[in-house]
Amino acid sequence: MHGGDQVAAVLKKHNIKWVFTLCGGHISPILTGCNKIGIKIIDTRHEATAVFAADAASRLSGTIGVAAVTAGPGLTNSITPIKNAQLAQSPVLILGGATATVLKNRGSLQDIDHLNLVKSITKGSFSVRRLKNLSQTIQKAINLAISGVPGPVYIEIPVDILFPEEIVRKWYGLKTDNNSMPWWINMYLNWNVNYLFNNNKRTPVKGPSKKTRMTLPSRKINQLKRLIEKAKKPVVLIGSPIMLDPNKASDIADSIRELGIPTYLSGSARSLLSRPNLPLFRHNRKSALKESDLVILFGVPCDFRLDYGRQINHRAKVVSINQNRKDMLLNIKPSLCINHNPAIIITNIAKGKIKNNWTSWINSINKKEKERNKNIQSQADEKTKNVNPIKFFTLLDEHLSNNDIIIADGGDFVATASYILRPRSFTGWLDPGVFGTLGVGSGFALGAKLCHPSSTVWIIFGDGSFGYSLIEFDTFIRHNIPVIAIIGNDAGWTQIARDQVDILGDPIGTELKYTKYDLAITGIGGCGLSIEKEKDINKVLTKAKESASQGMPVAINVKIENTDFRKGSISI
Repeated sequence: MHGGDQVAAVLKKHNIKWVFTLCGGHISPILTGCNKIGIKIIDTRHEATAVFAADAASRLSGTIGVAAVTAGPGLTNSITPIKNAQLAQSPVLILGGATATVLKNRGSLQDIDHLNLVKSITKGSFSVRRLKNLSQTIQKAINLAISGVPGPVYIEIPVDILFPEEIVRKWYGLKTDNNSMPWWINMYLNWNVNYLFNNNKRTPVKGPSKKTRMTLPSRKINQLKRLIEKAKKPVVLIGSPIMLDPNKASDIADSIRELGIPTYLSGSARSLLSRPNLPLFRHNRKSALKESDLVILFGVPCDFRLDYGRQINHRAKVVSINQNRKDMLLNIKPSLCINHNPAIIITNIAKGKIKNNWTSWINSINKKEKERNKNIQSQADEKTKNVNPIKFFTLLDEHLSNNDIIIADGGDFVATASYILRPRSFTGWLDPGVFGTLGVGSGFALGAKLCHPSSTVWIIFGDGSFGYSLIEFDTFIRHNIPVIAIIGNDAGWTQIARDQVDILGDPIGTELKYTKYDLAITGIGGCGLSIEKEKDINKVLTKAKESASQGMPVAINVKIENTDFRKGSISI
C-alpha cells in the first residue's frame, strides 16, 4: 500500500464519496488510490473550481468536502476558494502535493512555502514527513476542520511519500549501478528513503469522530426569552452559519414558526424561504432594524451588510449568538452574548410558550412587504427593449420545482434574483457568502448536483462572472452533470459600472460585449440557448429543463436590459 492508497483509505472511512481535483504529477497516487476503492474523482479545468465544489459538497452533505491540488500553482490557484470557505465556515480538506523531501528548498519544480502561504486562511496546515504519520495527520486535520467553528484545513504531502518505495528508490538512483554519485550522497539518500518508509506501522484508520457537545447556556437562554417577551418590535436576523448542518434545517424552520418574530435571512439561510407560512421577510430590512427595540443575530456579524451596526436602532437591545467569538462581538457591544451554535440556541428558545406582544408590529412589516412586492411586480411589467430582468425572474420562479437548487454567482443580475426567486428546499440556495467571490458557480453546481442528483440545479450568472466558469461546461459534460446555467447578459460589469459612471463619469474597465455565450457552450458540446425577447422566456426555459432531464448541461444566454432596480447598492 503506497501513500496514495493510505490517503484513500482514510477518506473512505470518513464516508468521502468524491475528491475534486485538477491532475498534477505530485498528486497522482492520491487520485489512483481513491479511484481504486470507489471514491469518484471529479477532475475540473481549474483548481479554484475543485475547491469550490468541495465547499458546496460540504455545505450540502453535512460532511467534510475534499479537494486535491498539485504543488506550487496548484495551491496558489486555490487561495480564493480556500479563503471563501474559511469565511463561510465550511469544513474543507485540501490535499496538496509537494516536491520530494530531499529536494525541498533546492530549486525543484513548483517548490514553494505552502504552509506559510495558507497559514492565515485555514484552521490548520500540516506537512507530512514520514509515511507512517500520513493517515494520522489526515485524521487530525479532518477532526480540526469539523470541530468548533468549522473551516478549511490543508495538508502538504511530498511526492516521495505518496509513491511506492521501489519507485522512490529508483528516482533517488539507489537501484542502479550508477557510480556517478559520491559515496556520502548515496549514503544520505539511503538514510532519507529509510526514514520515509521504515517503521511504517500505521495507527488504525478511524471513522468520523463524534462532535463534542457544548454545554447548553440555560441561564442565557432564559434571559433571551425574557427579552423577547418584553419586546414590542423584535427582529431576528439569520445567517449562513445556522445552516451548517442541513439535517437541522427542518427544526430551525419549526422554531422560526413557533417564535413568530419577523425574520430576515442572508446567505445559505435563504433556503428557509422554501418553507411556507413562516414570518420571513425579504424587503425593508433596514427600515425594520431602525424601528426595532430588540434585534437577535443568529450567526450574523455586524459587518458591512449591517453598515457595521449602524443600521440597527441605537436604543434597541442587541443579542448576538455566534459560535465564532470574533463575529459575535464585531463592531458592537451586545446586551446579551451567547457564544454557542446558533442552530441549537434557536431550537431551544422555541421550546415552551413565549408571550407575543408584537401583532401590530408584524402587521406593519407585512403591509410594507406587500407594497414592495407590488412595486416589484409593477417594475416587472415595464416594457423594455431587451429582456426585463425583473420580469424574467418572475417567470423563472414559476418554472422552479420542489427540491430544485439555485446557485448564485454574480453581482447585479444575481442580487435581483434574490429579491424574487423562492428556493424550493432547505438546501435550495447557495451563494459565496460574505467574501463576495465571483467564480463559485460551476464548482458549487458540481457539488450540488452530486449531493442531490435528482434535483434540478440552476446557476444564476452575470455575464461577467460567467467568464470564470465557461470552460467548466467541459467538466459537466465529461462527468454527466446536467445543470442549467442562466447568463444575464447586459454587456458589462453593471453593479460596478452604475456607481462608477455616476460618481466618476467614466465606464473604463466595466464594459463587455453581448457575447454569444450560447454558441460557445454548443461548441463545447452542451446545449446553448438564447433569449432576446420576453415572449421566448417560457418556451426556452421549458426546453432547458427537458434537455437537462435528458442528461445535457444547458446554458441560456439572456440579453437583458439595464435597470435602476438596485441603484446605489454597491458595497465597498
